[in-house]
Amino acid sequence: MLSLAGPVVLSELAWVGMAVVDTVMVGRVGAGAIGAVGLGSILFYSIGIFGMGLLLGLDTLVSQAFGAGRLEECNRALLHGVYLSFLVTPVLMGLVWLMMPYLPALDIHAQVLPEAVAYLKAVTWSTLPLLLYAAFRRYLQAMNQVRVVMFALISANLINALVNWMLIYGNLGAPKLGVVGAGWATCLSRVYMAGVLIVAAILHDRRAHMGLFRISFRPDIRIFRRLMSLGLPASLQMTLEVGVFGAATALAARTDPVSLAAHQIVLNIATVTYMVPLGIASAAAVRVGQAVGRRDAAGSRRAGWTSLLLGAGFMAMAGLSFFLFPRHWLQIFTADGTVITMGMSILMIAALFQLFDGLQVVATGALRGFGDTRTPMLTNLFGHWAIGLPGGYALGFAGGWGIRGLWTGLSLGLIVVGCVLLGVWARRSKEAIPEAVEPVTTFH
Repeated sequence: MLSLAGPVVLSELAWVGMAVVDTVMVGRVGAGAIGAVGLGSILFYSIGIFGMGLLLGLDTLVSQAFGAGRLEECNRALLHGVYLSFLVTPVLMGLVWLMMPYLPALDIHAQVLPEAVAYLKAVTWSTLPLLLYAAFRRYLQAMNQVRVVMFALISANLINALVNWMLIYGNLGAPKLGVVGAGWATCLSRVYMAGVLIVAAILHDRRAHMGLFRISFRPDIRIFRRLMSLGLPASLQMTLEVGVFGAATALAARTDPVSLAAHQIVLNIATVTYMVPLGIASAAAVRVGQAVGRRDAAGSRRAGWTSLLLGAGFMAMAGLSFFLFPRHWLQIFTADGTVITMGMSILMIAALFQLFDGLQVVATGALRGFGDTRTPMLTNLFGHWAIGLPGGYALGFAGGWGIRGLWTGLSLGLIVVGCVLLGVWARRSKEAIPEAVEPVTTFH
């Protein structure tokens, strides 16, 4: 599990690193540039994550087919993931372009809005390479080819930094584009990531004799239907989870500047720690799916519980570090004493839900290995949007707790989601009897 999860965890951290690089490198342009890049990234990601989520069904289809030794089905699943990427791209790009005229209604600062729109226009062209990267990543990961994914993301950070340096500041004879340059740098780095994984898939095909180019390229509606039945709930689950923290940030913006700054810093810290169980969750989906494919009930249970132990163990230690060293965490981001004081009180609350956050994301991955993406979606809808966000609003604003109340509500929602999904996994894993498990993919 560690050999598979380790490179994936580093890949997730490198993914976060790309956004950090953009923010740091436009910082010399001015505070407005930082806000523009941050806002543009969030707006694109809120739509782009839906498309990437649709491709999560490949975790189930490819890993189960690979575990059963049905290599042609692995290749057919990838082919339809590529087709889906081309079909979804114009829809997602159209949504971004349709959203742009309505951004002034959000009362965004006049200095930030024009540059945010310019950045968004550039980065929107990265939609197709981003989705192709996601499709080939899921395909390779499901067959234990994870080191190349790690290489693609880490090296993409270097390329992103270099092109940022060239296009933001006009170095090496390149035009000086400022914020727009950061958008084009991100776009080019995503083209690179997709290219690396496409080449890696071709080389793996030659090395392992997968028969990637011997399959029929004719679209099959049954494969599309199965991919969508798995991917759509997973996509909605990711959108719901990301969306609740976006909504919380919008609510935090109604408080004072110190509380908002503390909220943003603690959210960044929690995002970094979250990347570790997120990588473990991807490994869990692969290991459980492969075991289901080979009808190995004990193996699927062992893979799921091992991943849960790893994810929960790391997040328990992360929560303990929040509790013991809150000032040290916050001083990484700011030297402002008032922000640190407020942030310490929020970080104590975040420490309480770290364990449950780890449990819910890893359980989601393990259940995806079984082919169950609907339960995590419904659980997230209930836990975050029926308990977490309303509870946070009630405590924070009606109850007068401020930003602490908002985070208390979010914590309650995460605790509920973590407990429910752990219980679902415990019950579902007992049902994984080899002779009762039918192959998820039966493409002919």
